[in-house]
Amino acid sequence: MAELAQAVSLSESVRRPFWRCSGFWEALALAALATWLYLPILTHLVAQWWADPNFSHGFFVPAFSLFLLWQRRAKLREIEPQPSSWGLPIVVGSLCLLILGIFGAELFISRISLLVLIAGMTIFFRGWRTFRVVLFPLVFLVLMVPLPAIVFSQITFPLQILASKLSAWLLPFLGVPVFREGNVINLPAMPLEVAEACSGIRSLLSLITLAIMYGYLLEERVAVRIALALASIPIAVAANGLRIVGTGLLVQYWDPDKAEGFFHAFSGWLIFVVSLLILFVLHKCLNLLAHRKEAAA
Repeated sequence: MAELAQAVSLSESVRRPFWRCSGFWEALALAALATWLYLPILTHLVAQWWADPNFSHGFFVPAFSLFLLWQRRAKLREIEPQPSSWGLPIVVGSLCLLILGIFGAELFISRISLLVLIAGMTIFFRGWRTFRVVLFPLVFLVLMVPLPAIVFSQITFPLQILASKLSAWLLPFLGVPVFREGNVINLPAMPLEVAEACSGIRSLLSLITLAIMYGYLLEERVAVRIALALASIPIAVAANGLRIVGTGLLVQYWDPDKAEGFFHAFSGWLIFVVSLLILFVLHKCLNLLAHRKEAAA
């Protein structure tokens, strides 16, 4: 009899509309307050995605996170809410980060505080089991937040030098004598400057994001997913170096004016597609290697 009553109560809780669930209206009120607090920050974030090509991949990140949550909707429904008071200090900490970011004029901290707030609200209203299910989609959202300017410059300049060195090393093998001065490659036809836009940071950030998405959708082994994400870094750097080599050959043997304009933009897209193909081939090679090991075992 007790089992029957428990089954009836369980079926009633499943059929109960979501607006009658425990804590729904409290969560809705807190979500409305969070929207009011973070609306200017989110508006500025979207505007930066639109205006800055280095972070235009940010549009795809929240869409993919929502897709992951939609995939896990059945698992989320099965989890019985177990609110934890540990979520409250996390929520308070996120608000402190928000205040610190606003008064310190640091957009990165203000934006990250939103993700901390979502984590705290999830734990406070739904519990740790729900938090574990949504952890990866939540962590993936970090990729939508542009890097702080000081960190961005610390990454960009070494990439410029690395791309310059790689190009200056390869061009002589193709019959083009060069003399490198920092990030400037002096060709017989004209000097070629590896500017910040040519550092490869744009393709690097985009390729890392796509590598994580690709690994999650097409690979079940966590080790291979991590390997694909890490491999995207040298692939992006090498591809950008080859792009600069191609530009140098274009300048030397065809027309220096072709280094800018359509051919310059087209080469960027072409090299990015080649990077994706290299990532795909690497994945196939890893699968082939794993199959051979299994066959040998």
